[in-house]
Amino acid sequence: MAKKLTSREIKRKTRQIYRAIGNSPNRFRNLKIVRTSQFPYRAPTTPKGIEPLESSLKLGEDYPTKWSRTVPSRIIRTVTTEFIARPLMSFLANPNRTGYDRLESLHKNQAVIFVANHHSHADTPLLLTSIPIRWRKRLIVGAAADYFFSSKIGGALSALFIGAVPVERSKASRKSSDQIASLINKGWSFMVFPEGGRSPDGWGQAFRGGAAYLALKCDVPVVPVHISGTGSILRKGKFLPKRSDTTVTFGIPIWPQEKETSRAFSTRIEDSVATLADETQQDWWTATKRHHSGTTPKLHGPEASPWRRSWSLESKGSKSDPNKNKWPRI
Repeated sequence: MAKKLTSREIKRKTRQIYRAIGNSPNRFRNLKIVRTSQFPYRAPTTPKGIEPLESSLKLGEDYPTKWSRTVPSRIIRTVTTEFIARPLMSFLANPNRTGYDRLESLHKNQAVIFVANHHSHADTPLLLTSIPIRWRKRLIVGAAADYFFSSKIGGALSALFIGAVPVERSKASRKSSDQIASLINKGWSFMVFPEGGRSPDGWGQAFRGGAAYLALKCDVPVVPVHISGTGSILRKGKFLPKRSDTTVTFGIPIWPQEKETSRAFSTRIEDSVATLADETQQDWWTATKRHHSGTTPKLHGPEASPWRRSWSLESKGSKSDPNKNKWPRI
């Protein structure tokens, strides 16, 4: 059993250790002075009464992404998209891509705004690998400034690998919209999820008017896209993906009308995506008849309690058995 040392013996052994490493108490004292000192060991502070300089750390909406549209960055993005993202999504999502024939009316160099519903983080790589190469090679992606650009590393990865540009989703920002509009006018296409975030319960959310505003400002068409099945791959709150069949449906390009407001145009865009969702669940003929009669089911589901919305969602997905999950007759 080890002998318990007295306080005097502890002090004596401590002095012996100090002597062995060469007058360490003074050395430790010097290190403490350096650690607690200011300039030149630390950045100088701003004197009182003087307004401090603006921080050089630019995050969120102010994150610079111009470098990600240079030729070297675009080459890296193309290589990773074609040889990493595309095979990965083919394995995880097994996508069925339809509606490419509807894009043939667009000019080869026509800038386009791609608008899609949003259920999962898998939506971005799936849609990136589904958009035809003639638009994908000059494509920017609207990403939430408070999520993807909250740190320098996250912002750099998002800008490099998906061509992301920061977009404010909590408020209308003229700075970000002007930047995106400038790129669209230079021939860059834009991909965005106008719901502003992933669906929390599997149903869609109301579309915001940013995409419609940009289309009106730049006079470019909007291509509605509906994505289904990605909620099973990586739903909000999940971290491990699992395989699931998916469908990506491209709709007919929608041009803004003269004197049309951004709110009215945004409603037309949302209705078009809802029609594509109905086409995925039913068939083209049924979806077209419902669209013209104004009876297309809305993307955001019924106004009801969470459990009833969940029931309706499961019933909506049971295309093979129309009697499954129907309400019992009393």
